[in-house]
Amino acid sequence: MSEATANQAAKAATFKALHDAPDVFVIPNPWDPGSTRMLEACGFKALATTSAGYAFSIGVGDGAITLEQKLAHCEEVCAATTLPVSADMENCFNDAPAGVAETVRRAAATGLVGCSVEDFAREGPPKIYDFDHSVERVAAAVEAARALPFPFLITARAEGVLRRLGDLDDAVRRLQAFEKVGADVLYAPGLVTMDDVNTVMGAVTKPVNVLATTDLRVADLGAAGVRRVSLGGSLFRAAVGGLMRTVREIVDEGTFTDLKNATSGRDIVRMLK
Repeated sequence: MSEATANQAAKAATFKALHDAPDVFVIPNPWDPGSTRMLEACGFKALATTSAGYAFSIGVGDGAITLEQKLAHCEEVCAATTLPVSADMENCFNDAPAGVAETVRRAAATGLVGCSVEDFAREGPPKIYDFDHSVERVAAAVEAARALPFPFLITARAEGVLRRLGDLDDAVRRLQAFEKVGADVLYAPGLVTMDDVNTVMGAVTKPVNVLATTDLRVADLGAAGVRRVSLGGSLFRAAVGGLMRTVREIVDEGTFTDLKNATSGRDIVRMLK
């Protein structure tokens, strides 16, 4: 086993252990090497890429990047940190189960230790893949992951609630089916109340990821049995929020007082070391 493979295997073992442990953990989402290193310096135990944050950072909308761009980005993020990294691979850039499996194999080759598989079709009018096809796609991803020489965790995403193309009952049915075909982590983004979270938690047994919202608290999610809390593109949007508040003051008032909230260059350099 090469040194690179051994290092990836060690990260994979660490990532799996986080999901096997009883405590909830927050997995933040960097969008470039700088934010990756800063988040590691903040003490997080694992990281995940953000499709929206990365797309916005290069000047395009979410869903507009190519597979090759995604893979290059994942490799760049993995190289910037000693932490385990999972990736938002959207719908794995392929409708067919065989294509999903190939994307998983290529994702693992970038240094990742996990990735997600969505049931939201990337091309054409917004739609969720039909139930059986969605399950087949997750099963193919799992099969590809199990053939790797280290644990590679597949997060199966039921997108209907978030995309407003399905209800919670349908999401739960899909998550249950994804669990049966071997998905390691289950995720229905768009849950906004603890009642919704508890509904999901009562229906499945595999680790559940919940997307953070302003109405949810880590302590409550942990008490409900949630294993992982992700932030999606919200950290990038928060950074842009700070940028725009400062810029609006400059444009509208001709003053610069909001610059007092800026992080010092010295502190940034400290986090990047």
